[in-house]
Amino acid sequence: MANPAIKGSITQVPTNIITGFLGVGKTTVIQELLSQKPKEERWAVLVNEFGEVGIDSSLFAGAGGSKSSITISQVPGGCMCCTNGLPMQIALNSLLQQSKPHRLLIEPTGLGHPKEVLAILSGEYYREALSLQATLSLVDARKIKDSRYTSNEIFNQQIEIAEIVIANKADLYLPQDFPLLEGYICEKFGRDGKQIYEVRHGAVDPEWLALAASETNKNAYRDLAPSNTSSALPPTLETPTEGFVSADNAGEGFFSRGWIFNPGWQFDSVKLLSLIQGLDVERLKGVFITDAGFLGFNKVDDVVTQLRFNFMPDSRVEVISRQPGLIDGLETSLLDCRIDSRPLS
Repeated sequence: MANPAIKGSITQVPTNIITGFLGVGKTTVIQELLSQKPKEERWAVLVNEFGEVGIDSSLFAGAGGSKSSITISQVPGGCMCCTNGLPMQIALNSLLQQSKPHRLLIEPTGLGHPKEVLAILSGEYYREALSLQATLSLVDARKIKDSRYTSNEIFNQQIEIAEIVIANKADLYLPQDFPLLEGYICEKFGRDGKQIYEVRHGAVDPEWLALAASETNKNAYRDLAPSNTSSALPPTLETPTEGFVSADNAGEGFFSRGWIFNPGWQFDSVKLLSLIQGLDVERLKGVFITDAGFLGFNKVDDVVTQLRFNFMPDSRVEVISRQPGLIDGLETSLLDCRIDSRPLS
């Protein structure tokens, strides 16, 4: 049965899943791919984030994702294939209708269920609209020495479903790190046609996208796909006109808290950087309107990267931790970084 929500000439859109655990560099890889997009093509990106706030779409837009030939849509609030797959299906249908893309990239949350995402994309509902191609799974080879990762079902699923495994952040590896990753993959999953590459700073080859999906990915997980549909997305947080809003999420042993601040607020860039550097959290992403311009902050493995953008419509930040107590009190610290320190109204 064709998908009744997708009308017109949207057929066999080449589609890639780009997955990987928290902090491995999925957003950087997609930005790199978008920068190499053929000028005559329209591309669409569906981003799924664990937190409720949604940061990645702002990062893409700030890096040029607002171009008419690139359309970005996001599904925040945990794995988009859960709740009968409704958030993913509704957002994807709308994105396809809006952009009519020549290629679709899908970035599931690092804590999502990649087999279920594959099941939806390869199922009968999208059989005519999408042409599933290579799944790219990013891995930090250094994590193979950490049992918290190798014992994690989601981490292993991400490698299992990949036609192409990308060992990102290779500039930080010790000589034994990449061979350990290769050995782990061969022992646990077999090479089974998998291609494994080392890259630095997300510098992937766009030609990898054109590799065909395996028959396993096209067929094996279809029984996991939901059959229901719906007509509305769950509500998402809006930019406040006064003050700020915040929201929490939890799942897979992780906890998140995010904030969106009204666009009239300006933050002290030096205080923000000092605060972020001192946080003991698993993951942080944020974009801020500061006294030094529009800045983005990215923290993983105690390394903070600072990015500069031409524009951001508001300030927002999302923090993920294995222990919720580690992010208690962060709200007060963030508010202390405002340049205007008058009492909140």
